[in-house]
This record gives sequence, C-alpha cells and structure tokens, in this order.
Amino acid sequence: MIRFLAIITFIFLFLVCTLPLLLVFWLLHKRFPEKIDRLSFAIVQWALRGVTRLAGTDVTVLGKENIPQGKPVLYIGNHTSFFDIIIPYTLVPDLTGYVSKKSMEKFPGLNFWMVRMHCLFLDRSNVKEGLKTILSAIDKVKSGISIFIFPEGTRNKTPETLMEFKGGSFKIAEKSGCPIIPVTMVNMSDIFEDHLPRVKKTRVVIEFGAPIDMNALDREDKKHIGAYVQNVIAETYKKNKELYFK
Repeated sequence: MIRFLAIITFIFLFLVCTLPLLLVFWLLHKRFPEKIDRLSFAIVQWALRGVTRLAGTDVTVLGKENIPQGKPVLYIGNHTSFFDIIIPYTLVPDLTGYVSKKSMEKFPGLNFWMVRMHCLFLDRSNVKEGLKTILSAIDKVKSGISIFIFPEGTRNKTPETLMEFKGGSFKIAEKSGCPIIPVTMVNMSDIFEDHLPRVKKTRVVIEFGAPIDMNALDREDKKHIGAYVQNVIAETYKKNKELYFK
C-alpha cells in the first residue's frame, strides 16, 4: 500500500502544482507551438519516470533502435495494465499522443495534460464519433506527431491470450503512410492489476518491434493487418515470457 499511496500523492501534487504552468503553456502555445510541445513532452516524461520509480518497476527495454528518429509512427501495443500507458511513454523519443477511452476526459487536471500531449478521446459506443477520432489521429500523424493505440479496445484480463485487434486502429497508418511499431509488453499487470490495490515491485519487459510498412505487405496481410500485427506481438510475447520469466 505504501507504493500505491506514494504514487497517488505524487500524481496529485504534480497535477495541482502544474496548473499555473498549464495556463502559461496555453497562453504561449500559439506563438511558440513547437517549443511548448517539446517542453510539455519533457515534463510529462519526467513525471511518468517518477511514477515508475515509485512503483519500483525494473524495466527491460528491447528494440528501442527500431523506432525511427524524427519520423511519426503508429505504436500498436497489447494492453493489460494502466502502466501500459505510463512506462512506454517514458521511452518514446518524439511527441506522442495516446488514443484513450472517452472517460479519461473527465479526470480534472490529468485531462488538461492529456490534451496538451495531443491525446485523443475515443467513444467506443458511438461509431460516428469514433471515426472522427481516427481521422483526428491521422491528421496528428501527418503533422508529425506519433500516435499510440491499444487495438484490443480495453484492458485484457487474460494476458497470455490477446483479444482481437480491431481493424479501425490501423487506418491511422494506412491513411497517413506512417510505419507501425509493434510494442509488446510482458508482466505489466503484475505491477498493480493482479493484486489491487497493492503496487508490487516487479520486472517487466517492453520490446519495440521492427517497423511494419503496410505498403510493403502482400495483399492478404494488408487486408488482415490487425491479425498480422496481433500475431507479431503474440509471438514476441511468448518469446520474452519464456526468456525472462522462466
């Protein structure tokens, strides 16, 4: 419980103390958009590294060299934990926004930072609004901002078996022309979800896979791109589970 309380306190203090800073960023963003975005990105990464340290998580990172430098990408990850959002964000090299569930828009303070970091809020119950969110994500990528999405649609409570990867997520790469980076996360739920509300000191493995160019795939793989990327992540998950968690 001590780690859980420390994390909650840290997040609360961060959100409260940075409210004036958010106002300053809002006022200056139109004049210095790139500088404010970079500064915001650095601050958020610092805060999330703090959360990771407080959780006592030992993070093994593989394949970070697979992420293209200075080029937006679509990160596709498996999803079993809240920490799937926190830890990978500390590792990405450039501006990145998450596609998050609509309910996250209601969290005061946190929602302001999410908007500042180009996150988008997806209403899964409304097909029309969901399409608008995907179109917004395409525009973000075209403007140079990477997008991170979990195509399973929700947190998977049985991490050994991936849920279906929804095809709409991959429209972001198809329409923007950006590469897809598979992100395979192993043992993430052991930090928190497997023993709520205790935060446990544990080891996780995150692997950034080789970039996937949809235009380079054959017709069948491109047609079933969700299943293709799901298979890549499933195989990587099995490999790293066997290698690091015997």
